[in-house]
Amino acid sequence: MVKKAIRVEIPTGLEARSVAVAVQIASKYQSKVYFEVDTKKVNAKSIMGMMTLGINAGEEVTVSAEGSDESQAMVEMENYLKGA
Repeated sequence: MVKKAIRVEIPTGLEARSVAVAVQIASKYQSKVYFEVDTKKVNAKSIMGMMTLGINAGEEVTVSAEGSDESQAMVEMENYLKGA
């Protein structure tokens, strides 16, 4: 399992469009991918779960991935959240 705190640098934060992209990225991988904010932990492959987080630009989210392709999933998710 890999776990990392990442500051969201997408200018709009995680609103509907950017959540949809994050879910698409997570869904490409076999690994389980989760986002955590405060005490909430949601499956990053669930659009409804992700929408409940309400993450704004500049906020920090902890992303974890567990599975055979966890490293690749983490790299791509981090690049996306950092606006790369």
